[in-house]
Amino acid sequence: MKSRTKHLRFNVRGRREFINITEDVRQEVRASGVQEGLCLVNAMHITASVFINDDEPGLHRDYERWLEWLAPFDPSPERYHHNRTGEDNADAHHKRQIMGREVVVAISNGDLDFGPWEQIFYGEFDGGRSKRVMIKIIGE
Repeated sequence: MKSRTKHLRFNVRGRREFINITEDVRQEVRASGVQEGLCLVNAMHITASVFINDDEPGLHRDYERWLEWLAPFDPSPERYHHNRTGEDNADAHHKRQIMGREVVVAISNGDLDFGPWEQIFYGEFDGGRSKRVMIKIIGE
């Protein structure tokens, strides 16, 4: 059994952003030498997400609007109890919960085994500081 761990680091300037990390993950799979196995891609921050979907700008704008409708940014302590602790990012925690913490992708023949149009994204909901994603690859 082989394994490989790699951390990607991001400095997102804005509060929210979606970053396509598919090629970064693919490079790590190839570097691992694993031909058949699994690849876990995990957001290492409670206000960030990793998810799989289409790399289509209209869809990303729809996500932005939908997430803001479900969990609007409001730094005041009136809407969210979490913001009563001195934080201003309760909405980011909710957005992360909706979009998910990690993905697992099968590795077949030494590459990510995706369906049509599938790509891996890092979703940032409380940017402005350094963040990271863990890639963990295991297999034969």
